[in-house]
Amino acid sequence: MKKTLVVFAHPYLEHSTSNVELINFYVRHQHYTLRDLYEEYPDFHIAAFRERKRLQQYDRFIFQFPIIWFGIPPLLKLWIDEVFDRNWVKEGENNPLKDKEVYIVVTTGGKERSFTKEGTYKYTIDEIISTLIVSLNVFGANIKDITIVYEANKLSKKEIILHKKKFVEILNQ
Repeated sequence: MKKTLVVFAHPYLEHSTSNVELINFYVRHQHYTLRDLYEEYPDFHIAAFRERKRLQQYDRFIFQFPIIWFGIPPLLKLWIDEVFDRNWVKEGENNPLKDKEVYIVVTTGGKERSFTKEGTYKYTIDEIISTLIVSLNVFGANIKDITIVYEANKLSKKEIILHKKKFVEILNQ
């Protein structure tokens, strides 16, 4: 089993049953390390050196977060800005993301049809989270899957469990 770091960022976790279900899965399995950025950095002062060192210890990564006002959560964006190091793209530098598997899990309260070119917002989720996608691509990470949970705040317990099961199956492929 691959040693996996879960970089989780949700500023309103107490209102998200969908995210809690997956967090409980990570916590119960020894190969997953959950890092809740809002728990760890409530003051938004990120220990970038420590985070870079931490990344080197893992075989794969999961970035999990909700869409917040049509973007990634502000603390996750700050974490990317401060932790991802341009030196990683230089020849001979240790790039902890190079060729590593990455999975992205996004939750949103919006409907799937709203996140289309013809929909209410005129942008897709991939476009909205492009900051993360482009950053991972620049560093040579292997984005294996982007899982999007639409209308996450309206899902029944059974529907949430089905989403979790599907995502776990993706991880085990």
